[in-house]
Amino acid sequence: MAVSSYARAFPSFECRSEPDFSGSLPHPKAGVRLSGKYNSRSNRSQVYGLSSLIFRFPPNFVRQLSIKARRNCSNIGVAQVVAASWSNNQAGPEFTPAANAVDSSASAAVTSIGITAGDEEVAVVENADCNDQNEQITGTGVKYASFLNSDGSVAIHAGERLGRGIVTDAITTPVVNTSAYFFTKLPDLIDFKEKKTCKVLNMARYGNPTTVVLEEKISALEGAESTLIVASGMCASTVMFLALDAAGGHIVTTTDCYRKTRVFIETILPKMGITATVIDPADMGALELTLNQKKVDLFFTESPTNPFLRCVDIELVSKLCREKGALVCIDGTFATPLNQKALALGADLVVHSATKFLGGHNDVLAGCISGPEKLVSVIRNLHHILGGALNPNAAYLAIRGRGLNHLRDSTKIQLHLRMAEILEAHPKVKHVYYPGLPSHPEYHLAKKQMTGFGGVVSFEVDGDLLTTAKFVDALRIPKIAPSFEGCKSIVDQPAIMSYWDLSQSDRAKYGILDNLVRFSFGVEDFEDVKADVLQALDSIRLFHLQQFFFTWFHPDLVVRTCVITDFHHVANCLNVMKGSSSR
Repeated sequence: MAVSSYARAFPSFECRSEPDFSGSLPHPKAGVRLSGKYNSRSNRSQVYGLSSLIFRFPPNFVRQLSIKARRNCSNIGVAQVVAASWSNNQAGPEFTPAANAVDSSASAAVTSIGITAGDEEVAVVENADCNDQNEQITGTGVKYASFLNSDGSVAIHAGERLGRGIVTDAITTPVVNTSAYFFTKLPDLIDFKEKKTCKVLNMARYGNPTTVVLEEKISALEGAESTLIVASGMCASTVMFLALDAAGGHIVTTTDCYRKTRVFIETILPKMGITATVIDPADMGALELTLNQKKVDLFFTESPTNPFLRCVDIELVSKLCREKGALVCIDGTFATPLNQKALALGADLVVHSATKFLGGHNDVLAGCISGPEKLVSVIRNLHHILGGALNPNAAYLAIRGRGLNHLRDSTKIQLHLRMAEILEAHPKVKHVYYPGLPSHPEYHLAKKQMTGFGGVVSFEVDGDLLTTAKFVDALRIPKIAPSFEGCKSIVDQPAIMSYWDLSQSDRAKYGILDNLVRFSFGVEDFEDVKADVLQALDSIRLFHLQQFFFTWFHPDLVVRTCVITDFHHVANCLNVMKGSSSR
């Protein structure tokens, strides 16, 4: 048998394939359930304290204990220590310091091993001490901020750095696929109902150990007391509105925002007796006037906004609203917690569509709400009623995606700024919207409250709907898609992608012109993407040249021809010109 790693670490610890057990234990057929005996605060020392004599267990028990211990601890030696930790803590002459040395490691193994003795299952021993459970999450009880000094480190380790509720030696966070959680006996259920135990789950709709890791990770990044993870960004926004507003309530929002959020505010909330005032993101005078004239419950906006990347003075807005008793919620999806700390700037809540930057791979739908426990718990209670729980597999993907996003974000922000500068200088681009450019109306504000300017650039092409579509189609690297911030670059034309059901005049009311383009970098090489964007812009020049040819030589064909798509048509144009000259 291979020598145990514990035996190498502690020479006095012997790994015996045929241990000499002594003592006695009731036969498992008698129905002894160890967890029922030790799942109490008074007996914790007996379970997690010093090891004692290794009693003689029934052969079947020893065999199954050995199998399951090897699976989790890699050696039968640890299994013997696990068995010792289940004894009645009666010290004897065979007690060795080595057993005490490894007892703390064995106690962790106890919680992860379920053993069947004969026909009777021995339940897992649960720790009923809330403080110890917290220590398992944070190790020595030291806060992350005391030894993890960067958001990048926090993004990787928060919620899982020094242990997790799911006891395992796996580097990655396990996925717990379950719809419910069991109770060993009815008194445990009563304790749970009366909030006397730390166990906080009974239905998976109320939470999941995998999801909890993601919530703690985002809370650490945002500097929040609590975070609620839900099924999508829209789910996060809507449950927040419904939980914090009631009939007769009033909210203030801004002109530029995600369209579906606007639809909910303008069409759904009024049916519930909740009205709204819409202001320009920079119009603090309009905000003050509304706060003075109406009883405002909530100020909600994105910062930066979608798709024009307008920035709101979060600190000033929070001050004005706090004086009038209104809450402030900032949608920080375009900023991410790495570039903007809305809660530190004074906001009460911050929401994210975790589908975007927090996921980072375009393979997960998720949303989150972070803030003080008092507010988040109100939203959480309504969420438990409405549903919209995040699947644990999606939580795992978001945890994985968050781990490296800080590296990508810091690099891509610089690339977006460079691309924004290139676009602004190009003759075929009329206007660029990016808070990192001095031409942006909130440039100085963005520099004050953001550490980075985000990973999306919006700009207007010099042309109409058809010309802009020509540019988008000429791009070879980006995917035409409605989302952003994945491994692949993404581009969309909002007039077609999000507002096609509205007329041109109705789109213009929201500032959505036919020539608007929204661009998000992936992780491709910058020079490749730059070359692709420039060649697509050059194709607009060619398209204009084609239109000129047809307009000059064959005006009637302009009416009948919708679009020219390739160089073959240019050759045809030249042939037409040559034929016209000969005639």
